[in-house]
Order: sequence, then C-alpha cells, then structure tokens
Amino acid sequence: MSDENKDLGDRAEDAMDGAKEGAENLGDKAEDAFDSAKEAAKDFGEKAGEKLDDAKEATKEFAEDAKEKASEFAEDTKEAASDFADEAKKTANEFTDGVKDAFDKNSGENKKVLAGVLAIILGSLGVHKFILGYQKEGFILLGATIVSWVLVCLIIGAFLIYIPMIIGLIEGIIYLTKSDEEFYQTYQVGKKPWF
Repeated sequence: MSDENKDLGDRAEDAMDGAKEGAENLGDKAEDAFDSAKEAAKDFGEKAGEKLDDAKEATKEFAEDAKEKASEFAEDTKEAASDFADEAKKTANEFTDGVKDAFDKNSGENKKVLAGVLAIILGSLGVHKFILGYQKEGFILLGATIVSWVLVCLIIGAFLIYIPMIIGLIEGIIYLTKSDEEFYQTYQVGKKPWF
C-alpha cells in the first residue's frame, strides 16, 4: 500500500499543481479583463468629456445667438415704439388743428353748424351752450337733466326730462336756420344766451 499511497500522493500533488496553474491562468485572465475594462472606461470617460465640451460649446453658441436676437428684437421694438409715438404726435397735432379750426371764434359758420347739430343731438346736456361760451346756461341745462333723471322714480321726473331736450331741439333748429352773419352777430358777438 505504500506504493499506492505514494502514487495517490503524486496524483494529488499533480492535481494541486494543475489547480495552482489554473488559478494563476484565471488570475492572469481576470487581470487582463480588468485592464481591458479600465482601458474601456478611460476611453468612455474621454469620449464623455469630449461630448461635454461639445455640449458646453453648443450651449455657449446658443446663449450668444439668443442674446443677439433679443438685442435685435429690443432695437426693433424700440424703433417701432418711436415710430408709433411720432405717428401719434402727428395725428394729435392734426386733430388739435382741426379742433382749433372748428372752435375758432372768428369762424361763425363752423360754430353755427357744430352748435346746431350738438343742440339737436345732445341739447339736454347743454353741450351747445358750452361750445358757444355760455357756461352758466350750459350748467343750467345739464343740472335740469340730472335732476329730472333723479326724479324719474317719482313720476314727475318723467315729464321734466323732456324740457331740456325740447329746449335743445328748438335752439338747434333756430341756430341752423339763421344765416351765418346773423348767427355770428346774435350768439357770438351779441351773446344772446337763450333762443
């Protein structure tokens, strides 16, 4: 049995040497795989860094473009606002000139037509009196209209409300039927306040 034991011991030793060799080979392969994974991770990191740099550059370019476009938009808006303001001033000046012509004290015809039409349309508010410069009479008509509107709920106001309207209608017709010279002499020079 001793030969058999010896043979068995040799075999065990050979198996042990084979296992040792296999473990060394496996360790070498694991080390190679680890080195390969390390290299792949390094390449991946470099590529990710390049992509990050590209993304930073693209973001920077986008921000510069957006800033430039915002600046252009602000300039366009400023120019459009300036044009609008100029146009509004021009229109306001034209309107002012037209109103001055309409209310010119020496222009009897314009006041005659304006006062006559306003007396017919808004006679109860006394607007035609204000146009002719009769402030007190204008406020009397306006006050009578307001009082009659307040009194409408007491029935008497329903009858009173027509008085300023009828006065305005009559004065409007009188104004429009007079000649320009007669209207000017009577209501603008002579300052006749009623009818």
